[in-house]
Amino acid sequence: MKRALITGITGQDGPYLAQLLLHKGYKVFGTYRRVSTPNFWRLQDLGIVKQVTLIPADLSDMSSLLEAVTISDPQEIYNLAAQSFVGSSFDQPLFTTDIDASGSTRFLEIIRHLKKDIRFYQASTSELYGASSEIPQHEQTPMIPNSPYAAAKLHSFHMCRIYRHSYGIQASNGILFNHESPLRGLEFVTRKITNSVAKIKLGLQKNLPLGNLSPQRDWGYAPEYVKAMWLMMQQPKADDYIIATGETHAVSEFAQEAFAAVGLNWKDYVLSDKRLHRPLDVHQLCGSPQKAETVLGWKPKVTFNELVKIMVAADLKRWKMFLDGKAFPWDAPNHSHEMDIIARNVTKDAYREAGYKKKGLKERFF
Repeated sequence: MKRALITGITGQDGPYLAQLLLHKGYKVFGTYRRVSTPNFWRLQDLGIVKQVTLIPADLSDMSSLLEAVTISDPQEIYNLAAQSFVGSSFDQPLFTTDIDASGSTRFLEIIRHLKKDIRFYQASTSELYGASSEIPQHEQTPMIPNSPYAAAKLHSFHMCRIYRHSYGIQASNGILFNHESPLRGLEFVTRKITNSVAKIKLGLQKNLPLGNLSPQRDWGYAPEYVKAMWLMMQQPKADDYIIATGETHAVSEFAQEAFAAVGLNWKDYVLSDKRLHRPLDVHQLCGSPQKAETVLGWKPKVTFNELVKIMVAADLKRWKMFLDGKAFPWDAPNHSHEMDIIARNVTKDAYREAGYKKKGLKERFF
């Protein structure tokens, strides 16, 4: 039985990857950071939390990473853990650098010193290309990062390449362009949109403030992208691959499609808020998946419109279940932004009228 270690298993991609590996007969281990409030809702949502062996670890702590590798004894390590929100990297550049840049190097050093034949996957990002004017971007496109997050990830990208050529370590970079799903965090604009659309449709929110609506992104479906990660690790030689759809859509298009999915006009609800703009943004990211198609045999199947509908349907289902007083794993009630919205836009009387008190829900939002 193959053994795999996934860092950042509580994020969006980790649970989908764990689910895939479990289906392929792997023994799956996952690292998580100890926090005051456990964050295992995604693993619970997929129904696999009891099938994964969880190990507390931190990318800034070499000893905890060594212990995780020793305990799991993996043939494959998937390093998905990161401070992955671009906006936060401007607020916390040093923390982002330590986790996103040095974290991968700590793993590479562990593999080098243990002299084990461990295959290493590094989660790279389309943000590496930043200010590059070449469209679409491919594996040889110059990388010009436009954020502390992208700069830190670029460090990890090159360290994987260096360790691969210098020490013969099977280290591959997956340059994944934006990939979304119902498990996406609420701090990301796609999930912020679909979650807000669901609430607006149900009368729980009045409008949707957004920042810059013009950036264009290459959006794909996360469950398909984790399969590409696994395919990279099965190749006889390590290499770097772009995983993308090859087409772009603006943030405004995402909002338009999301509101249309519930029969609403996005222009009636979306507000432009300059306070939500980033200090330096990337205008357009579009990846060429040609190499992945040729070498890995990987192609995206879920279209942009299908992706948006999947996410809106999931958030609409969650809020309907919430209104019915049903318990289920979910992130919105524990998200500070969501709590503010609930307290501000929905009164106690409105909650009682919706049947909250009758259903026995706690009025903890007030």
